[in-house]
Amino acid sequence: MVLAYERTGSGEPLVLIHGIGHRRQAWYPVLDRLAHDYDVIAIDLPGHGESADTLDPSLPVKDALRQTLAETFAELGVDRPHVVGNSLGGLIALEAAQDGMARTVTALSPAGFWGGPRDFLYVRALFGAVLATARATRPVAGPLLRTRAGRAAMFGWLHAHPASIDPDLARGDFANLLRARRTIGRLFAAAYCYAASDTAAAPVPTTVAWGERDLVLLPYQAGRATTLLPHARHVRLAGVGHVPMPDDPELVVSTIRAGTLPGTERLTA
Repeated sequence: MVLAYERTGSGEPLVLIHGIGHRRQAWYPVLDRLAHDYDVIAIDLPGHGESADTLDPSLPVKDALRQTLAETFAELGVDRPHVVGNSLGGLIALEAAQDGMARTVTALSPAGFWGGPRDFLYVRALFGAVLATARATRPVAGPLLRTRAGRAAMFGWLHAHPASIDPDLARGDFANLLRARRTIGRLFAAAYCYAASDTAAAPVPTTVAWGERDLVLLPYQAGRATTLLPHARHVRLAGVGHVPMPDDPELVVSTIRAGTLPGTERLTA
């Protein structure tokens, strides 16, 4: 089934993929800027936002995500678009490159580069604590998220500057996190590390960018990404958190634009 999406702008197609527990509105701080140069398509992952949880239960999650993405690309009439992803979306984008589905890839703090079970336990425990807090605070979340202090308290784990998030977007993100919890559970149960493939398509221009204030996928993982993706361009994003789009929209847009330029596959860390 085709994923929910919104499409704007003109130019070469550029697909935006959010992270686990988020939704396509995560890209709103950069959407209009990108639409000046690209045919931008922001999607909701299965079980997130307005997309139903259509992941085929008979397939491994990795394969089910790939199948859903390929069906959505086909329905939208896009062939090998530029693909940009954050967190889980970054891992999906990197895998799309392996499968020959992407023209270029920009991965912002991509999942899949933790050092082992202990590191992954930290991420899983963090999400568990966040979901438990969200359930406990649901009765007062609306008024709380209208305040800068409330947004800082609820979203400081994702953003370096959470108080500046639009209150309406914050309330929508909070509600989406709770609605998506079943899918979040399944995705965490099937979590896997990024693995280079000997049978993958030829490397495409790839940028891996890590927020220096990332509290979810800690920035040391950028070193593992450098080792596993030696053909990529590796950059550090100053002053931003795990979801960097609202922290510094111009920095994120410039990073994406640079990643879609010819020749970036020759750049290394």
